[in-house]
Amino acid sequence: MTVVALAGGVGAARMLTGLSAAVPDPSSITAVVNTGDDLVLHGLHISPDLDTVTYTLAGAISRSQGWGLEGETWNAMAALDRYGGESWFRLGDKDLATQLYRTQRLRAEGATLSQVTAEIARAWDVGVQLLPMSDDRVATRVTLAAGDGPDEEVSFQHYFVALRHDVAVRSVRFDGVESAKPAPGVLDAVAAADRIVICPSNPIVSIGPVLAVPGMADAVRSRRDDVVAVSPIVKGAALKGPADRLLAELGHEPSVVGVARLYAPYAATLVIDEADAALAAAVEQESVRAVVAPTIMSGPAEAKALGDVVLSV
Repeated sequence: MTVVALAGGVGAARMLTGLSAAVPDPSSITAVVNTGDDLVLHGLHISPDLDTVTYTLAGAISRSQGWGLEGETWNAMAALDRYGGESWFRLGDKDLATQLYRTQRLRAEGATLSQVTAEIARAWDVGVQLLPMSDDRVATRVTLAAGDGPDEEVSFQHYFVALRHDVAVRSVRFDGVESAKPAPGVLDAVAAADRIVICPSNPIVSIGPVLAVPGMADAVRSRRDDVVAVSPIVKGAALKGPADRLLAELGHEPSVVGVARLYAPYAATLVIDEADAALAAAVEQESVRAVVAPTIMSGPAEAKALGDVVLSV
């Protein structure tokens, strides 16, 4: 079975480990990863979701943080703090090497993000094929609700990391997406896949940018019967991150029903957690089949079990 997964960061990375364990050959899986979160800091091109997926599949992710590398040191950040530099986005010393390599290949040597992503994945012995959603720049921009004052638009990472996503949001847009193209191989992979999985990532700022790349929404919509989404919302709350609050702030219902409503044009099936079993009928009223299963991936066994469910429905 060939599989395409639309992926964000932490939740998608765990889903991909489960899918990898559930198939005979991980190379049969292609992950199309959000790059709307990418940023340039210290002159470096940083791709947080691509790195989280890569490190997780390599078994090198920091288990305590869910991002970055296990056994990391922070000497460069400590030195930057001494100078009063920008250190709100933390890059460990080993992680910094990834950013240096990516930037050198992109800026000085003319490589594409797809090429560099494949090189980094090979260096980490990642079997899953990783593709950025686009080689073109797309930047997720968040407009903060400022109360009585004027609204302020900031980068996604400023909202998510610097402000700890602890502010209300008025709107989200994907700057540059209108002129972006899907990365080479993405549309072909979607067209040829036996199963397309929408990972349990934030529907607004992780899956939203992927589907916003011209051609992607139509490609996924045309395969709707073969698309299975996994809800990132359990009992009205996100397991990690601000997905529940973003849904509510942007006028969507922060529940599995709201997720079903968003994904109904793209996915025929939505996997929801056992804790939301009572909402299965309401999900199916949105013309989406509800499959009830444990969706909290607390370890490799749980991730594989969810992968088995997603591939078997």
